[in-house]
Amino acid sequence: MQKGNPWALLPFVVFLFLFIGSGIVLDDFYAFPVIVAIAISSAVALLMNRKESFAKKIDAFSTGAGHPNVMLMVLIFLLAGAFSQTAKGMGAVEATVNFALSVVPQNLLVVGLFVIACFISLAMGTSVGTIVALAPIGLGIGEQTDLSIPLLMATVIGGAMFGDNLSFISDTTITAVRTQGAEMKDKFRVNFFIVLPAAIITCIILGILTMNASAEITYASYEWYKMIPYLFVIIFAIKGLNVFIVLASGIVLSGIIGLIDGSFNVMTYIQAIGEGMSGMFEMAFLAILIAGMVAVIQHNGGIDFILHFATRKIKTKKDAEFAMAGLVGLTDLSTANNTIAILITGPLAKNIAQQYDIEPRKSASIIDIFSCAVQGLIPYGAQFLAAASVAGISPILIMQYSYYSVLVGICGIIAIIVGYPRAKKIM
Repeated sequence: MQKGNPWALLPFVVFLFLFIGSGIVLDDFYAFPVIVAIAISSAVALLMNRKESFAKKIDAFSTGAGHPNVMLMVLIFLLAGAFSQTAKGMGAVEATVNFALSVVPQNLLVVGLFVIACFISLAMGTSVGTIVALAPIGLGIGEQTDLSIPLLMATVIGGAMFGDNLSFISDTTITAVRTQGAEMKDKFRVNFFIVLPAAIITCIILGILTMNASAEITYASYEWYKMIPYLFVIIFAIKGLNVFIVLASGIVLSGIIGLIDGSFNVMTYIQAIGEGMSGMFEMAFLAILIAGMVAVIQHNGGIDFILHFATRKIKTKKDAEFAMAGLVGLTDLSTANNTIAILITGPLAKNIAQQYDIEPRKSASIIDIFSCAVQGLIPYGAQFLAAASVAGISPILIMQYSYYSVLVGICGIIAIIVGYPRAKKIM
């Protein structure tokens, strides 16, 4: 393996300086638009390596940005956004939440809150959206009991990260699968059996801590049929139906239900599709710009340097898997965004996986699990900030109750140590 050129990594340094530096100075890690930071970093990458013509570097950028996997990722982002918005627009979120609240025993409200958050995030594909929907309910439980508000907010965040890590329409899942060349259903099955013990243990811990707490939580009436699009997408995605067909069918199904019950008219339905797609524009352009920037960095020798540095002490497949976990975890700590962390480290992880014969489903699982585990622990991430703003508390107070994210990290480490999943036998 070539040692590469460490100076080619300067665009990464520029990005982290802009993102972290602005976050520290402004006390807000989301004040500086991340797409602007990536655009500036991409410009720096193109201006480097004077031995190479600018035209060749533009070609490298365009080739990376326009890679088939990147374009497929963008299309899935757009469809996922459209489905999420159309389902939400016809009342699927409210129906699901109210149904869940109606069946949860009053003495298991906190455990129920965690399970509800798991399902909502699995269906919606967004951790922040789940937190915005459920944090007020958690706050209401806290106001009617003597339970810790930070504990309740951490419960919502934990459940939200469960779905963020597993959902077929989550941007982290889409990104992990596309960067590694894995099948969505294969990655889901691997991830599910890794994080399930973490979810079960979290439920047990929450049950023990809150066994004497109960409250009368009111919930609105709901129409059960409005949950059908979520159930359809989850079931058929697990069965392995093509993700494009699943998402397109989910959009149509949401529209049919909404048009029949009056939640939509034709124009509001079309507007919901457009709003959902436009809501994913930033993520789509981020994917394109990051892919282009990484391609130029690779062209200039930066990726070879990282791979040489990261793998120089790797002797076994397990070492390689831990290296991938460390890379994505450190990147997430730096960027406070698990999707961006996966976008940046995905190509590196794929190279490591190919070199050490690691299956795509396993490498996709590793980078998704460890990015989500770290994201569910950092107080400056969007998830903590959203929950803290609803509760009116410091995000630092929530960290001590982040049981699920800690357990996910532990389960991920155990999975690497025991060699799960076993390599598929080729007949």
